[in-house]
Amino acid sequence: MTDDTALLVHAAPGLAKQVEAWLDHLGDERRLADNTLVAYERDVRQFLRFLTGHLGNPPALKDLAALRPADFRAFLASRRRSSGAGSRALARGLSGVRSFLTYLERHGHLDAAAIGAIRPPKIPASLPKPLSAPDAGNVVSGTFAMEREPWIEARTAAVLSLLYGCGLRLSEALSLTGRSAPRAGVKTMRIKGKGGKERIVPVLPVVNEAVDTYLKLCPYPIVPDGPLFLGARGGPLNPRLVQIAMQKLRSALGLPDTATPHALRHSFATHLLAGDGDLRTIQELLGHASLSSTQIYTQIDSATLLAAYDRAHPRSNPP
Repeated sequence: MTDDTALLVHAAPGLAKQVEAWLDHLGDERRLADNTLVAYERDVRQFLRFLTGHLGNPPALKDLAALRPADFRAFLASRRRSSGAGSRALARGLSGVRSFLTYLERHGHLDAAAIGAIRPPKIPASLPKPLSAPDAGNVVSGTFAMEREPWIEARTAAVLSLLYGCGLRLSEALSLTGRSAPRAGVKTMRIKGKGGKERIVPVLPVVNEAVDTYLKLCPYPIVPDGPLFLGARGGPLNPRLVQIAMQKLRSALGLPDTATPHALRHSFATHLLAGDGDLRTIQELLGHASLSSTQIYTQIDSATLLAAYDRAHPRSNPP
């Protein structure tokens, strides 16, 4: 999972072993997603590299135990200065380091109070940017003849239908197998999301139809334990190809750059909420661990209502 040599360059052997044990704990016991593990490992590696220069030698456990709040502030300042890291990147990096030090504290190696005194940089509020209902419908319709191969166009339409019709993440859609394919008659799917958390997702008939059309046109056999969505040569579909297809659709439809595959998941949630969907139900459908993650869509809906009010109210544009 990790590059032991790279870690040893920036940490004493005993500390490098603790990093490995921590990553194993995150993957095996907490079941964090691979992308999260890679990000956490990168954050801690950057921190150890900084400490090597800051302290004048590769850090050991005793060095981490002696760190003060000023050392962590110096780390954040160094990252901002050397790489121009923004508040979001700094906050995420600090989160990874805090996770590692908390793990060491639980195993009796140090007291993590020093990093607990550090507040993460304030992250500017950023609302998800969903598509309008007509634009989302046009995106998933797959009727633009933008691909030479009809089966590839049907494949793209099926993937995008799952994102908008079921609220899936792109990685979740591409992890479906032949056995879990939502064929005609399938009304629900069991989806494994972030952290291995499972949820039940209803399947709309229009999604069934899109998947069935793709299956009928696909020139390769779809095996039960193999990927549902295949690339041009029969291997697993690369998510980058879905992103490229979305770029083409953006150009054809005149949509902004924010119209990404993930924006379809945002659209799913926003349009359900606008249709009087229950916030708790939407949380379950999206697989959010916390309701606070789902509540951000109420802000989008409020912003949309206020914009409509400003456009429509006779006193909003005085003569």
